[in-house]
Order: sequence, then C-alpha cells, then structure tokens
Amino acid sequence: MNTTPKKNYTLPIVMMFFLFFMISFVTGLQNPMGVIVKNQFHLSNFLSQLGNACNFIAYAFMGIPAGMMLKRKGYKFTALAAIAVGFIGVGISLISGYIYNPAANNGTFTFIVYLFGAFVSGFSMCMLNTVVNPMLNTLGGGGNKGNQLIQFGGSINSIGATIVPVFVGYLMGNDVSKSTIGDCRPALLIAMGIFALAFIVFIFFKLPEPHIEAKGAVKEKDPHGPFSFRHFILGIVAIFIYVGVEVGIPNILNQFLTGSTHGGININATVAGTIVGTYWFLMLCGRLIGASIGAKVSSKIMLSFTTVVGIILVLFAIFTPTTTMVSMPVFQSDISFGLAQVPLSVMLIVLCGLCTSVMWGGIFNLAVEGLGKYTPAASGIFMVMVCGGGILPLIQGAIADSTSYISSYWVIIAGMAYMLFYALVGSKNVNKDIKTE
Repeated sequence: MNTTPKKNYTLPIVMMFFLFFMISFVTGLQNPMGVIVKNQFHLSNFLSQLGNACNFIAYAFMGIPAGMMLKRKGYKFTALAAIAVGFIGVGISLISGYIYNPAANNGTFTFIVYLFGAFVSGFSMCMLNTVVNPMLNTLGGGGNKGNQLIQFGGSINSIGATIVPVFVGYLMGNDVSKSTIGDCRPALLIAMGIFALAFIVFIFFKLPEPHIEAKGAVKEKDPHGPFSFRHFILGIVAIFIYVGVEVGIPNILNQFLTGSTHGGININATVAGTIVGTYWFLMLCGRLIGASIGAKVSSKIMLSFTTVVGIILVLFAIFTPTTTMVSMPVFQSDISFGLAQVPLSVMLIVLCGLCTSVMWGGIFNLAVEGLGKYTPAASGIFMVMVCGGGILPLIQGAIADSTSYISSYWVIIAGMAYMLFYALVGSKNVNKDIKTE
C-alpha cells in the first residue's frame, strides 16, 4: 500500500503567526506615531491622525484587488507580495526618521514621506489580512485544527497590538515634546527584520494552493450579489463604523493622555502607552471570552449587549470630572511595574476594549447570514470597509481641536448607537426570496 507522506508546514505556520503579529504591530504603530508627529511637526489633532488615515484608507484601494490576487495567483504569491510591500512601507517610514533636518526646514517634506510610508504599509496590511486566515487554515489542514490555528493567530495579533504602544512609549522617553520619528527606529527595524525573515521562509517553501482559480474558467452571470441584501448593506456600514470606533478609542486616548491642551492630561509617554496597551489587552481577553461563549450566545445578543455597555461606559467617561482619580497598574518609564493615578474617565474608556473585542465577529456573522454563495464576495467588500479606521479618528481629532479630547468621544457614542440599531433592527434579512445556493 502506497501512502503519500504528509508535508510538514511547521516553519511556514510559525511565520504566519509572526505575520499575524505584524499586522497589529505595524497598524498599531500609527497610534504612538500620531503623538510623535504631532509634537515634532507641531500639528493639530486632526493632522496627527493622517498617518493612521493613510494606513486604513489603503484598504479601500486594495481590498478587492487583494481578493482577486488571492484567487488568481494563490497564497504564496499574495503572501510574498504583501511581505515585500510591507518591508518597503516600513522602510519608507524609517527613512522619514533619517531625513528630518530642522536647519533645512524640511518638516513638511518629512511629514509627507512619513504619510507615504503609512499608506504603502496599509496596502501590505490589507493584503496580509486577506491571505493570513485562509492560508493558515489550509496549512493546518482545515477543520478543527485549522480553526484552532486561526484562533491562536488572532490571539497573537492582539498581543502585538498590546505591545506596540508600550514599546514605542518607552522609546519616546519622558519628554513627549522632544520625541521624533527617529526614536521609533528600533521598532521599525524589528518590523523590517521579521518581514525579511518571513519572505525568505515562504520563497523556499512550496505551499498548498487548493483554491486558486483555474485559467480560462467560465463564469456565469448572476443578477444578484451581496448588495442585493439590505442587511448586508447596513452591515458594511456597521463594519466601517466599528473599525473607526475600535481604532478611534485608543488613538485619541493617547493624545488625551499626552496632550497639554484641549483638556489633555500630559502624563509620561510610557505610562500613556501602557494605558493604551491595556485597551488592546482587554480586547484579547474579550475575544477569549467571546470564543468560549460564542456557541451559546447569538451574535445579535452579543453585539446588542456590548454596544449598550460601551455606550454606558463612554457616557460616564464624558460626564465624569477628570479630577476624579483611580489607581491603574502600568509600566513606568524605567520599565518597572507600579500604580499610576489616572482619571476615572480614562479607566472607563479603556474598559471599552472588552466591548469592542467581539463586535467585528458579531457584525460579520449577522451581515453574511443567508448570503450563501455570495459570502466570499461579501468578505472582500468587508475588507474595503476597514478604511473606516482612518476616517472616524480624523473626525474625532477635528472635534478635539475645536472642543476637547473628551468631547470627541461623542463620535464613539454615535457609532455604537448605530451598531446597536444594526443588531436590533438592521440585521434582519428581508431578502429571503433571493436564491443563494
């Protein structure tokens, strides 16, 4: 009896975990970088969020092309292209830290180079998001093992988001006003090193390609598609808003903590980074809780509950005086662990991480419910709508400039209110007459 030996994909799987980490690490860099460029180039809160906006708006351009590349070229080609683009994007950001010269008055040019690097990195993050989940599932052999690997990858993704604000906060030092893009060189070099290592591993491994589209395949015309379903249309609006809420909460919080105007608290950058990192850590905890109860609690109930709790937390944060203080465990500037006095409103905002943790999954499940054969196309459209993570923080920054940081969180309340509407009303499939098989 002839048997085909099972190929060992341990090393590519490990590299995939590194890429899960890199997605959140490179994306999360835009949070503390917003604080840096604001002080280095004397920008408004609105302009400080442009790097984050460039990173996410890239999804609007690359979401659908990335899906097409995956179908036509396969996992390996798409992964290699994403890694190469990521290396280039982070490299451009690194260059922006070297070219700044106050004597040459080239601040505007340096800022533009930084924004271009963030935009190119965004292309890579979109491509990686498109390929990592299905590729890891395939490497794991599908089924429960594939799903287990994806869940583990998601946890590593959350760890990356937790680490980056703490690490960069430490690199910024005690005096935020003197921080520059150059301070982030160690973080950027680490990112480029991981990208280079992953590229070398993937280029020498032959990966399975079970879903690559055959050349010359005949496609049948279909009068319907994802946009034929009302609950899907309302769902992609919800996902656009959700990503903006998820990113806007910690991005503006970092500005709130380190700012000295518009009601800012002006605390140590390392402490601020730890507080922001705690938000992402709570998202990790929330995802683990959501995964453990997901089989018993419906997406509708989970999304409804978390949006209500989130609205309550942010409302209390807005109306609680910043003079009301609580102790919060944080890393100090010397990396020692201790307690820091922070406003209660900050603690309430950080706790929102438990709520936002499960919202993506809830919205996605509700939006694709009943779509059948249209689900793959719907997934590509979802990736385009991730650009909301760049738009809503810009709006928050503009409101912070005109009023105060804490007032900008009314944007978060409005976003959560829409998601609550979607969970209760908008998610109902009213187009069940369309054949989906």
